[in-house]
Amino acid sequence: MSVNVTGPFIYFTIPVFGGINVTQTMLSSAVVTILLCSCFIWLGKGLKKRPDGRQVLVEKGIMMLYNMTIESMGEHNAHWFPFICTIFLSSICGSLIGMTGFLRSATADVSTTLTWSVMVTVIIWYNNIKNNGFVGWLKGFTEPVAVMTPMNIISEFAQPVSMAFRHFGNVAGGGVITMILYNALSLASSLILNLIASSGLAVAIVLLVLGLGLVLWGRKNHRKGLLVFGALCLALGFFGLLQALGIFSGFPILALGIPAVLSLYFDLFSGFVQALVFSLLSMVYISGSCPPPEEG
Repeated sequence: MSVNVTGPFIYFTIPVFGGINVTQTMLSSAVVTILLCSCFIWLGKGLKKRPDGRQVLVEKGIMMLYNMTIESMGEHNAHWFPFICTIFLSSICGSLIGMTGFLRSATADVSTTLTWSVMVTVIIWYNNIKNNGFVGWLKGFTEPVAVMTPMNIISEFAQPVSMAFRHFGNVAGGGVITMILYNALSLASSLILNLIASSGLAVAIVLLVLGLGLVLWGRKNHRKGLLVFGALCLALGFFGLLQALGIFSGFPILALGIPAVLSLYFDLFSGFVQALVFSLLSMVYISGSCPPPEEG
């Protein structure tokens, strides 16, 4: 069994600046951007002083994200809410768009998450220079002692790399695990069905009879375990019979369901969690470069 893990498919190349590849990731990101903008325009129409319907749900969602931003960054950094909200929603939608089956998850490409991380880092550097001056920013690398300067510099560049690969790795890793599991179950299914077919029709018929008996017994006695095992025997017997007769062979019966459920778990759970983690880290790092104004 071999697993081929490749990057995003290249649709075409724009012949400028040495060639710009238009990839699946770029298409997915463009679709996410268009969908989010269209959704925001639609939700922003017909707002009322006394909200009802979708306006109530939208306001609750916005307030939840706004309060999260305020709690993490402080009232003085409330103006960063649109930026954080954009990253959060782009991350979620960029991960979930892979569930369409024909579009690749934008966050499964490290170029997407690395771009976001670099944006956050540039914002941090800009605010540090703005608040401390260029010389003061450079002096910050020598704190708390000058001997820590190399480590501080490495840490400054390791931060965006860590953020990018954490998000990318969890989303892309889920796809790789699902692919490996699917290939393994397909191989096991092929071996079992070939073994049943090589024994002639007898084994397939026995499995069908056994499966039917277990299903009927399980239904009568309300035994879910027997129902599941009986259904599996029926499926193996049915497809084994078809393969023995040469009607329909090679169907990966054991690969049905499990990889799809696992993929759904990674797309939904991991997509939401990684979007939240990335947004929280962005808020923590940016707020560190934007301290509250001094009183007095």
